Amino acid sequence: MTVEEYFELDEKSDIRYEYYDGEVYAMSGTSFNHNDIVGNLGNVFRSIFRPRGCRAFAETVKLKVSDICYLYPDVVVTCSEKDLAGTHIVQQPCIVVEVISKSSGRRDRVFKLNQHKSISTLYHYLIIHQAEYKVECYSRNEGSDLWSYRLYENLEEVISFDVFNFEIGLKAIYEHIRLAAQE
Repeated sequence: MTVEEYFELDEKSDIRYEYYDGEVYAMSGTSFNHNDIVGNLGNVFRSIFRPRGCRAFAETVKLKVSDICYLYPDVVVTCSEKDLAGTHIVQQPCIVVEVISKSSGRRDRVFKLNQHKSISTLYHYLIIHQAEYKVECYSRNEGSDLWSYRLYENLEEVISFDVFNFEIGLKAIYEHIRLAAQE
């Protein structure tokens, strides 16, 4: 499938599709926990970034990773004037978040991580688990292509976004989440 055919399919369909090198992948529905975590992060990021002239989008905004890769992150933050002047595709994200399930974990942790690392404007890629208190944070070291990894598993922990001068606690991410509601 060409990129143009993908855009046509994606525009006409009620189902969201991701695209990579001619192949399309349907996005599955989400759980209550997934939806609440995305909402929690979207609210926090909007309150932090909107006053800075940036935008935070949740789930329905496409991310152009490359000419052959278009993805739908669960949450994406951009401060790019080019993105802010657009209508439905982000190209220069600074933060990308994926909320994972058992079925999506490998793809988000391997394929999508590798794709996202190629975006020069991206500083943070978060993988948030919905069935346990666990956040994996990949952060680009400022001024380089080196990435660091940090695991957070305690609700008392706080994730620092040094480049953007703010922090978010795991309590805010997991507010109102019931871990007993497994997938």
